[in-house]
Amino acid sequence: MTSAGAVGAVGAGAAEGARKVRLAVVTAGLSDPSSSRLLADRLAEATRVALREEGTEAEVTTVELRNVATEIAHHFVSGFPGGALREAIDDITGADGLIAVTPVFSASYSGLFKSFFDVLEQDTLAGKPVLLAATGGTPRHSLVLEHAMRPLFTYLRAVTVPTAVYAATDDWAAPDDGLTP
Repeated sequence: MTSAGAVGAVGAGAAEGARKVRLAVVTAGLSDPSSSRLLADRLAEATRVALREEGTEAEVTTVELRNVATEIAHHFVSGFPGGALREAIDDITGADGLIAVTPVFSASYSGLFKSFFDVLEQDTLAGKPVLLAATGGTPRHSLVLEHAMRPLFTYLRAVTVPTAVYAATDDWAAPDDGLTP
């Protein structure tokens, strides 16, 4: 589920000779559990396993944006992050690499997903490798990866890995899709 580029980029973000990296996962799913969270967990595990095979251990921290949604809204009107939002931002900024997963709403990333990245300070993600992923009801929405997510992270000056991952509803039900639990 990850590409060699994603693994190499995360490993390259760590200090020279380091054998441990921090990986942050941001997911904007709204239900519990959400397909976005399920995909995020699988991508994080695949990345962790691939890194381990290269001799690098990865510490994974997951941020579920639905848990800080109110604090994101408060940040917009107050200009200050609440405690849980500050912790989420610190997890992202302190990570060597990022996996960003959103559900698709109205042919784009979710408003919650965009709002979180809007509250980050400029250049917070500059140079950080990011694996993009999305979930949606139909394969037609897979273009969100190239037409919405990649431009967003390019604007944020992150380094998006060449391979992105999309999972439609039917992908979870297919017997040999690699997504079924």
